[in-house]
Amino acid sequence: MKFALPIAAVAIVLGLLWAAPHRQSAAPRLTVTPAQLPADGYATAELAIEVSGPTPPSVTIAPAHTARVEEVSPTPQGFKATVRAGVTPAVVTLSVASPNAPPARTTLTTVLDPVDSAGDGTPDFLRLDNPDDHHAFTQWFTYLAETQFFQPAELRPAEINDCAALIRYAYREALRAHDGPWATAEHLPVLPGIPDVAKYQYPYTPLAANLFRVQPNAFQPSDLATAFAQFADAKTLQLRNTHFITRDAARAQPGDLFFYRQDNDHMPFHSMIYLGRSQFARTPDRYLVYHTGSNADGSGEIRRPTLDELRRFPDADWRPLPDNPRFLGGRRRNKKKTAS
Repeated sequence: MKFALPIAAVAIVLGLLWAAPHRQSAAPRLTVTPAQLPADGYATAELAIEVSGPTPPSVTIAPAHTARVEEVSPTPQGFKATVRAGVTPAVVTLSVASPNAPPARTTLTTVLDPVDSAGDGTPDFLRLDNPDDHHAFTQWFTYLAETQFFQPAELRPAEINDCAALIRYAYREALRAHDGPWATAEHLPVLPGIPDVAKYQYPYTPLAANLFRVQPNAFQPSDLATAFAQFADAKTLQLRNTHFITRDAARAQPGDLFFYRQDNDHMPFHSMIYLGRSQFARTPDRYLVYHTGSNADGSGEIRRPTLDELRRFPDADWRPLPDNPRFLGGRRRNKKKTAS
């Protein structure tokens, strides 16, 4: 009996020693610098995470698409995370989970970036000034437009019924997140090795689904409610959503648009997408793709002539030549003003 108490005491001590490494420490201390960012798709803040242990914490963001974590790296005090703003203004909640520590949360505020640096009505938060984003968008835009030429009519989106509709479709879908479910919905047998645009994904912008400018003048915050729409015809695409580049088709770049104004009431404005070299045919030819629009004979069709074929088109009104008064020239979406 005289040994019962010491043995019990030893057991308690051993239990405490065993439990000590598994006891939760204090929640990480979080500091965001700066605490407010413009919602421009590029600005970054640093989230300092003061926590012990070698395992990097996980950082999640809510609401989704308002910001994203680009990197988590160690520091003498713990870790730091680089957080990149999206383009939609929000109070962003940053949640941090670390092993053996309670979760912690803090917030980062992003505010509307109302700048329209070109004064053309397109806010800078929509512009893809980053070269990688610009290249990714162009590849997706031309790929998707060309894909519709090969797509059986019964699998083609019903919305594609004229030249502007093909442009709207390819523009919008180029800005999506391109994953397996998206490819299945679009009836694509394979996904090309093209990266997604990083700045934002459709429809997660202050404009939601309304991508296209439909009113004149420079951008103002009040335009969010009235000046943009999901629909834009060829004339509106030309006047409000692109800027002039050249009347020399040889200077066009993939993704540029060719516009025409014909002397008819049915479809006075017409548009084509300049593809450059095909992403499907390994030839040196340069192509365009366009929808003819409906006519008395039917619902029209998608055509993909080479630039040389179009220059020799039987009807001279459709030739993309400087001396053709019906050809309005090559134009580029409102990324930035470019001297012609």
